[in-house]
Amino acid sequence: MSRPTTPEEIAVLIHRIEDEERRLRLPHFDNDDAWRLGTLLVELARAENAPVAIDIRRNGQQLFHCALPGSSADNDAWLLRKTRTVDRYGCSSYLVGLRFAAKGETFEEKSRLDPDTYAAHGGAFPVTVEGVGVVGTVAVSGLPQADDHRLVVTALERHLAAS
Repeated sequence: MSRPTTPEEIAVLIHRIEDEERRLRLPHFDNDDAWRLGTLLVELARAENAPVAIDIRRNGQQLFHCALPGSSADNDAWLLRKTRTVDRYGCSSYLVGLRFAAKGETFEEKSRLDPDTYAAHGGAFPVTVEGVGVVGTVAVSGLPQADDHRLVVTALERHLAAS
């Protein structure tokens, strides 16, 4: 997935991610669901030899974490920053960054949030329960932001299909 550069490409990507967020709503989300989703993400990442760290949270509690070979403590810091962005804005960290870019702005300059605490880069996605709303996050760090995002979306799609 190439990086969008034109306003049209950014708009198309924003629309696609908004659609993903509408589609990828879970019927429920408990500790066992987090384990199944997390292990699915590990399998997908291993199949790609992806050097990622994975984090799944519900209401601020970490339910799943895995650091695959090639990842580092830096990835854990990125996970926290991207997760905080989802918690604050209620949508994926990639979408937040793209919405700023669509206005010709950067998240770091215009959000007035500490960039050491928040990151609007792809890879963190809201865990949304149908009829309830956002209850947590699933996040990946270690690949380019579009690939982090894609890995999470693929896992959520497969998790939903298996539910």
